[in-house]
Amino acid sequence: MGKKFLERVFTKKEIEYCESKKAQKYQHYAARFAAKEATFKAISWKLKDKYEISWKNIEVENDKQGRPNINLIGVDLENIEDIDISISHCKNYAVAYVTVLSK
Repeated sequence: MGKKFLERVFTKKEIEYCESKKAQKYQHYAARFAAKEATFKAISWKLKDKYEISWKNIEVENDKQGRPNINLIGVDLENIEDIDISISHCKNYAVAYVTVLSK
């Protein structure tokens, strides 16, 4: 992956996290990419225009127990109460599922 691509799609925190995984870093990048795509699809019905949000407005971070969470940066979507995410990856595949709870 090129540096320009990484900086366009991933936040600084995400890059630091993935790079810390050394040999498995590409699996973690793929999982975060899948998570961002799944999040975009799950919240897109709330957007007036699909260009309202960019890759870096969606950040995947892990809590203290290692569970992934979605952090929306600079995006205020009304009536979204919670975003749940599940990420899985192995050597050749990554998948993410996102559920949005809305009022």
